[in-house]
Amino acid sequence: MKKIILSFLLLGLGIVPALSQTYQELCDRAIAYAEQDSLTQAEDYIHRALKLEPANPHNALLFSNLGTIQRRQRDYDQALESYTYALNIAPRTVPILLNRAAIYMELGRNNLAQADYSLALDMEKDNEEALLMRAYIYMQQRDYKMAKADYEHLLRVNPASFNGRLGLATLEQKDGKYEASLSILNSMIAGKEEYSSLTPSQRAMLYVARAGVEKDMLHADIALMDLEEVLRLDASQTEAYLIRGEIYLAQKKKDLAKRDFEKAISLGIPRVDLRDLLKQCR
Repeated sequence: MKKIILSFLLLGLGIVPALSQTYQELCDRAIAYAEQDSLTQAEDYIHRALKLEPANPHNALLFSNLGTIQRRQRDYDQALESYTYALNIAPRTVPILLNRAAIYMELGRNNLAQADYSLALDMEKDNEEALLMRAYIYMQQRDYKMAKADYEHLLRVNPASFNGRLGLATLEQKDGKYEASLSILNSMIAGKEEYSSLTPSQRAMLYVARAGVEKDMLHADIALMDLEEVLRLDASQTEAYLIRGEIYLAQKKKDLAKRDFEKAISLGIPRVDLRDLLKQCR
């Protein structure tokens, strides 16, 4: 959430505003500063409001907004603490649970994120964000059966979910079901039904995914053609350079492989992550 909107959370909690003028004034100032991206000032006004009325039940909203401000500042530990305080006051508030789960994901604490997404789904069984993210966590845990159940649930709720269908294709690939994965990706690339108006970046993501499946199936020449299309659509797709570099390396084209790996590094991949691949290019 890039904007701090107390009124939205008030409605979500079913709370009718009945705040003292001074407390409300501090909250209003915090909102105004947050909307201007003056996050330090916004944080200060929230702290002042919390100090003024530490027992006010509306502080769940303030702690939630404080967590969002801290998240925007990449202060993830503090954001986690703030969201937890908010949930201590209002434990069944789904938007706050989703925000805390996202912080857990940022910190690599996926088991705790999974618990929050599951709790959110206990209250809102069709919540798309929770279904998508829990499916991703299950996939990382190699629990493909549970991941598939969540992706399929998501697609029943929203058949047009790009991330849901792409996630399902990736899952099928990881589970060694290459033909099933290709079937999903081919349908999306062909622009059938909900996927007829994808952005160039989204289409590039689909070609990257298909090239990855083709590489796993040892169809290197076809994968290389898809990767050329990826880079035509979006030359910033880091994964395309990684996949192509690995194909070139397998073909003993070490200079070409090294060029692609270096390009991936220039786009943000840490050099240490490609150290072994680069050694093989010598």
